[in-house]
Amino acid sequence: MKAIVHQEYGPAEVLRYTEVGKPSIGDDQVLVRVRAASINHGDRVAMTGTPRIARLAFGLRRPRQTILGRDIAGTVELAGANVTGLQVGDEVFGEMSQRGFAEYVAAPEPHLAPIPAGVTFEQAATLPVAAATALQALRLGQVEPGRTVLVNGASGGVGTFAVQLARTLGAEVTGVCSTRNAELVRSIGAHHVIDYAREDVTRGAGRFDAIVDLAGNHRLSAFRGILAPKGVYVSSSGVGGAVLGPLPRLFAIAVTSPFVSQRLRGLTAKRSVDDLTFLAGLVATGKLTPVIQRTYPLSETADAIRFIEAEHARGKVVLTV
Repeated sequence: MKAIVHQEYGPAEVLRYTEVGKPSIGDDQVLVRVRAASINHGDRVAMTGTPRIARLAFGLRRPRQTILGRDIAGTVELAGANVTGLQVGDEVFGEMSQRGFAEYVAAPEPHLAPIPAGVTFEQAATLPVAAATALQALRLGQVEPGRTVLVNGASGGVGTFAVQLARTLGAEVTGVCSTRNAELVRSIGAHHVIDYAREDVTRGAGRFDAIVDLAGNHRLSAFRGILAPKGVYVSSSGVGGAVLGPLPRLFAIAVTSPFVSQRLRGLTAKRSVDDLTFLAGLVATGKLTPVIQRTYPLSETADAIRFIEAEHARGKVVLTV
């Protein structure tokens, strides 16, 4: 089968579209014929090995897992002996522990959710990391009807889902994005849009019940200044230095939180098939629309990643297999 492989850390040039062995499956796994996959920030971290602390998980000198990719959607082609909830021909999607940018992937049954009628493979492939992260961030931020929510980084992969989901939950939503993305953010449900090129949101007079920070471009103290006294700040950003990445911000949250009335939280999103089923249901009923800026064939994954890095993609970039 064909797959996207990298034997060393580095920029997109280290990726190779090449032939590898088709995976075998265990008794509790299924073999999925991948039809679409989407690119996440974590895929770029795994590719580059930056921040360097991530290499503790991915491999100190070279990547332990050489096939890239986490978000997949496709069709069950083979089921293990202990698999009871899925059968050959089922359309499924889910989050892998890498190995997703390939024609086939061996996936544990509990990691997969069914794709409902009316949802495309491309749409389903955008949900496992980005939409689930947005949903879990809003839950952590206690977003509910009548509350005011700021989404910082509203036009990105997670942000476009966070804006829509916050609106669906009944909140008053303010999105922060660039000038070129302002109309997009309005179109997906933001009540208010702040153009960060023209206005520093942390210097405004607004106070928010919840802040979902996906960009990490302001100090924690600055965000606290626009957070309501009992408000919740949720950080879910991979931004940071080349060595420690977002760890200094997470440390600041942990140190500050016990001494203030505001609730400061760092989100580590967790794989949840229940969340995926819920999100896919929203897509099927038209209450949630994945924003897909571009699609590329699997063979052009390196070009897709270069596009994301150069253009700061709006919403998601999807690979078709």
